[in-house]
This record gives sequence, C-alpha cells and structure tokens, in this order.
Amino acid sequence: MKLQDITNMDKDDVLGMLGLEARRSQSSRMLATLGTFGIGLLVGAGVALLLAPKAGGDLRRDLRAKLHGDGKDEAVGANSTDGTAAGSATTAPA
Repeated sequence: MKLQDITNMDKDDVLGMLGLEARRSQSSRMLATLGTFGIGLLVGAGVALLLAPKAGGDLRRDLRAKLHGDGKDEAVGANSTDGTAAGSATTAPA
C-alpha cells in the first residue's frame, strides 16, 4: 500500500478493512422500511386483482349500487346465491 492510497481512503474504506460498517441513519432505515412496505403493497394489490372473484366491471357496478342505496331492501346476512337470509332455515314456526 502506498502513501497515496492511504490518503485517498475515506472512513468506509477503513471500516471495511476492519470488517465493520458505518451506522445507518434513522432516515436511511425509514426509507428502507417504506420501500419494503410499498413493494409489499404493490404485490398485494396485484395478487388481489388476480384472485378477484368477479370481473372489474361487475365489481364496480355492485359497489356503485350499494353506495347509491339500491340494495336497501336486502336483509342483513342475505345469501346472494339462493336469496335466503342467514339463519332462516334453522327457525321453526311456533
């Protein structure tokens, strides 16, 4: 190693020779955490779109109908496949 090599070294080079590394700042850790969260968010949204039970147009139409109050007549817990309310099959007439 020459004198010129030693004068051109910075603290990361010295720490690297000792097998150490500089302490990361709080903002650096926060940025890494937010980046990981963002990637997870994108992957989760992609998986949700791939596994959606309805096509996008149908889902938007159903949500729009519920938001505008078109579904006020439905019983709470109604089953959309056969139209019976939840729990109605187990009650016996008195």
